[in-house]
Amino acid sequence: MALTKAERRIRIKRRIRKTVSGTAVKPRLSVFRSNKEIYAQIINDVDGKTITASSSLDKDVEKGASRVEVAKSVGKKVAEKAIAAGIETISFDRGGYLYHGRIKSLAEGAREGGLKF
Repeated sequence: MALTKAERRIRIKRRIRKTVSGTAVKPRLSVFRSNKEIYAQIINDVDGKTITASSSLDKDVEKGASRVEVAKSVGKKVAEKAIAAGIETISFDRGGYLYHGRIKSLAEGAREGGLKF
């Protein structure tokens, strides 16, 4: 039986989450991408708490001409908030999406913002 696109992504996401988890020292940067928006949050999985989050819906995120540019500004904004919270090193959770386009752009924005992963 063939998998739908959503079922395939969930299967990949589960496979990634077996190895990638966030601690207080090295939290996880989790990404969710919808057709219009992109969301990122930094999570401590040991305590089950979201440390900080940012999305393309935030007022202080720069709106670009393309969704790729917006994703990059979301990455920069989440990195800025993480560094303010005392976090410099993270593990990146691409959420079952391919590492290209908006996901890659968000990761590059986070690196430019000062996060290491």
